Amino acid sequence: MKSWLIIAAFLLFPSLALGLDVRVPPPSDLSARNFAVMDFASGNLLAARDPDERVEPASLTKIMTAYVVFREIDEGKLRLDESIRVSEAAWRTGMRGASRMFIEVGNEVGVEDLLRGMIVQSGNDACVALAERIAGTEGAFVDLMNATARSLGMNDTQFQNSHGLPSDETQYTTARDISLLMRALIREFPELYRYYAERSFTFNGISQNNRNLLLWRDDSVDGGKTGWTSAAGYNLVSSAQRDEMRMVVTVMGVRASNHQEGGRVRANESQALYNWAFREFETQRIYRAGQVVIEGRVWGGEERSVPLGLVEDLFVTLPRGRYADLGAATQLADPLEAPLVQGRDYGRLQITLDDSVLIEKPLVALEPVAQGGWLRRLIDTVWKQFS
Repeated sequence: MKSWLIIAAFLLFPSLALGLDVRVPPPSDLSARNFAVMDFASGNLLAARDPDERVEPASLTKIMTAYVVFREIDEGKLRLDESIRVSEAAWRTGMRGASRMFIEVGNEVGVEDLLRGMIVQSGNDACVALAERIAGTEGAFVDLMNATARSLGMNDTQFQNSHGLPSDETQYTTARDISLLMRALIREFPELYRYYAERSFTFNGISQNNRNLLLWRDDSVDGGKTGWTSAAGYNLVSSAQRDEMRMVVTVMGVRASNHQEGGRVRANESQALYNWAFREFETQRIYRAGQVVIEGRVWGGEERSVPLGLVEDLFVTLPRGRYADLGAATQLADPLEAPLVQGRDYGRLQITLDDSVLIEKPLVALEPVAQGGWLRRLIDTVWKQFS
């Protein structure tokens, strides 16, 4: 037998692509082949067009390269003030396309400069230099990229190089996966994410502007990455924060006759999605990690009850004006018999709307409960027969 308790009125909405009802649907005139609008706090897709279609990543690949580099810095394995000797392979990669930071073979270049060259200038040469420093070869670094993608839940992504230039082997990603990656990078490395807000960077006497036009148009946009190949089209993933609410918007596969038009269209369509999402939705945190959601009755324990809560913060993203319509319930193991282990799952939190369960989260013991003495166990055994 399961026990239920109605608690508070909250909801975590599913993706609009799954039928979420809002006052105004997302813009209908977008030309992008694929797009995704993701709430940063909850991770929910609010709107999407073919978010799981596998497409070429182009220079959006560099977000994963940055993620791996940021992790190395965060773990103390790489320093921003460290210098890296430029290999011929890195230099030659820069010569393959228009995106490079103009590093020279044999020169020593600082890690921070290479990061800015990769992020702001989209330098393919910088990617290879960083990859070789971390993994020895670019191929070994790509193995790290793909392993990291799997750990982040990017189930439809496969990288073949560190920069996104066309490869003889198949490389692909999706709008959903790139959104997941950008969200993870911002969440895990907020101090290093600041490089994505830089509008320009000068190296070796050459100044280049960030190709993310939204940095000049919208003060709420504080970062992102562009990409283009003839096969992939014009891509842009970016993030914006307004009134404590952050969104990640990914636009992929924009077609245009030239780079100027392509850059303008991907920025315009991203801007339209931001304006729609911030207007139509709100996000709130309803429980913090470790906050007590419910006290559960414990049988045969040193304590008569145990606090149960969530492992992670629980955010809700919902259409504006729907907050009062939400509900939630808890389902606990019955009976809860000592001993209980801290952190172990002993129930479920169900978030509901109109009698439909929209999401479930495990409820874990926030404290351990040891088994009680023989008298306590005897008394509880008797009481349990009449409860």
